[in-house]
Amino acid sequence: MRALNQIRNLRLWALFVKEFHQIRRNRRLVVLLIIPPTLNIILFGLALNPTFENLRLGVVDYSRTPESRELVSAFTEGLVFQTKAYYASPTELGQAISRSELDAGLVVPRDFAEKRARRQTVEVQLLVDAVNANTATIAGGYAARIIASLNQKIALSRPPQPPQSTGNTSDALGVSVMTNAPVHATVTPRLTLLYNPGLKSSWFITTGMIGLLLVLQGSVVSSASLVREKEIGTVEQLLMTPAESSEIIIAKVAPLFLLLAIDIGLALGMAKLVFGVPVRGSLLLFFLSASLCVLCGIGLGMMIATFTRTQQQAQLMGFFTNPPLALLSGATTPIEAMPAWLQPVTALNPVKHFAIISRGILLKGSGVDVLYPELLALTAIALVMVSISAWRFRKQLG
Repeated sequence: MRALNQIRNLRLWALFVKEFHQIRRNRRLVVLLIIPPTLNIILFGLALNPTFENLRLGVVDYSRTPESRELVSAFTEGLVFQTKAYYASPTELGQAISRSELDAGLVVPRDFAEKRARRQTVEVQLLVDAVNANTATIAGGYAARIIASLNQKIALSRPPQPPQSTGNTSDALGVSVMTNAPVHATVTPRLTLLYNPGLKSSWFITTGMIGLLLVLQGSVVSSASLVREKEIGTVEQLLMTPAESSEIIIAKVAPLFLLLAIDIGLALGMAKLVFGVPVRGSLLLFFLSASLCVLCGIGLGMMIATFTRTQQQAQLMGFFTNPPLALLSGATTPIEAMPAWLQPVTALNPVKHFAIISRGILLKGSGVDVLYPELLALTAIALVMVSISAWRFRKQLG
């Protein structure tokens, strides 16, 4: 109780309460905090349907023969797949897909060349990261075309065998092969969809849109709130009080942060209720990373407020910052589809890092051991943006 009374006697607490009362009286701001994220998470999940190429392909080649290398080459001849690495086992391949290092994986069995030589049907396995349902659909479709083309090439390269005695033989995988007719060697793919077996595009869209909405909401709300105080002269009144500039900044940021934190739960709730997005990882880690995303948005909004004098100017400046954030985030369209020279620029975008974190936690169940590079990058961006904007705002107060 004594500690609570000491907090209430602080100047910072008085400023904090004042900011909450001012936000409560601003009905337009309250509406801005609730309605846009709810509508956007639903509309974007329903409307957007991304495409991409240059899928990162990992290979487990147990056969290690010219025939298996021919199969891998067939996958990489077009623009859809690019071989990134070879792995010793399907377990290592699956872990690489889980870490988002690969989009798909190809497993070639040990008896691949032998069955082709005997003109038996041989089965290869294609693992696809189905977090992006559109990616999985493209990968499965192109894999079927590539293998069909390879089968045709094999059939044309050898003359047909004469009919043999009637009988059935069975391969090691239990696939029955009829030998009473001319037989051609064929390869059949077995497609395995990971993390999103239903191929729901909305799961990819909504998990990326959460971070985008948090940053955009944070920037719009914080810039509108701070610029409005410039217009009505509240900032000059605060400068006449004994409060220091750091106390004024903290008192302005803290209420906005707490209110925008409600949007985290709101966006996640809409994604789960409307689209059935699963939560396979830690909710605590998700809310922690989402809070960093909110801080990035508030920092951007404060920076916009230091360059503008009216709310109209702040809105116009938002047109220069918000579209690049959305387009270079990978939230709605894959980064791999962008030009190669533009892809490194996305590393400066907090939404890009949160989209990877969000999909890793919600869809893959990934933890800190996998997502720590993105968490560190998001933390660094949040600290830099908030520090620079606070420094500029303190300079203006001075």
